[in-house]
Amino acid sequence: MAATAYSTALLGGARLPAASPPSVLLPRRNFSPLRLHDAPRLSLLRLIKASSDDTSTSAPTGDELVEDLKAKWDAVENKSTVLTYAGGAIVAVWLSSVIVGAVNSVPLLPKLMELVGLGYTGWFVYRYLLFKESRKELADDVESLKKRIAGTE
Repeated sequence: MAATAYSTALLGGARLPAASPPSVLLPRRNFSPLRLHDAPRLSLLRLIKASSDDTSTSAPTGDELVEDLKAKWDAVENKSTVLTYAGGAIVAVWLSSVIVGAVNSVPLLPKLMELVGLGYTGWFVYRYLLFKESRKELADDVESLKKRIAGTE
């Protein structure tokens, strides 16, 4: 009785019905049997499952990955440099997280940053993705960057 008086006071004198049927409180969901347009999707799923059952191309197991990582770590000559770079990367990620959190707490600045990002995205699409020649230029730039990173250029 006390709960009813409390809820009545909260609702400003309005009373809730004693027991509402679940259909009033929950949205209706239409669960229908499989439709005809689902058939191609189902056959595709069967095809994917059948191809995944093929064991001729098996993925490496956890033990193989650990052994591969051990072999690569043993091949590294200057381990202290690698550890320094890894530590620096972790600190950089943490620092960027702190900076983004500080910028996000300033009123209106996150919306301004979203606007800048939207403008840059529009410029990038116009500059590199809209026309065929510029897409080729972007692909060439990416390939040359890959070669510089890999050290083959």
